[in-house]
Amino acid sequence: MSESGQQPRKIHVAEQPVAVVREKVPMEALTSFFGRAFGAVMAAVQMQGARPAGPPFAMYHGMPGETVDVEAGFPITGNFQGTGEVASGALPDTDAFEAVHTGPYDTLGTTYDAIRQRMEADGATPSDTMWEYYLTDPEQQPDPATWQTRVVWPVT
Repeated sequence: MSESGQQPRKIHVAEQPVAVVREKVPMEALTSFFGRAFGAVMAAVQMQGARPAGPPFAMYHGMPGETVDVEAGFPITGNFQGTGEVASGALPDTDAFEAVHTGPYDTLGTTYDAIRQRMEADGATPSDTMWEYYLTDPEQQPDPATWQTRVVWPVT
């Protein structure tokens, strides 16, 4: 087992309605973007009487470089119409590989590498979108060594 936690495994994910804010963000501004996006989504969802159906997540479009095309928000349940900066959308129904990463966000690359290696071993082709569920609230768990992030990487 790698220090990042669980071995990658193949899964099928069902389509999941989401509410998100999508922006192109400089890498170093990602954390502040997440704070803003999660707050805006939560407010908009609650205002319409919908509610989160799981932990906050971020979906990346293409490989992150100096800037990253990212949408951040929550899976939701109930009716939600997009409003201004908060869009309604869906995570796709797809085959994917997933692994839970334990540790600080800046070591997530090790988990992505493990998933990529597992995909290659299975002859699968990674999609250019992937998403992360943030299972730990850093405000409640200040020690980054304990943080858990579920990485879901679809295959094409």
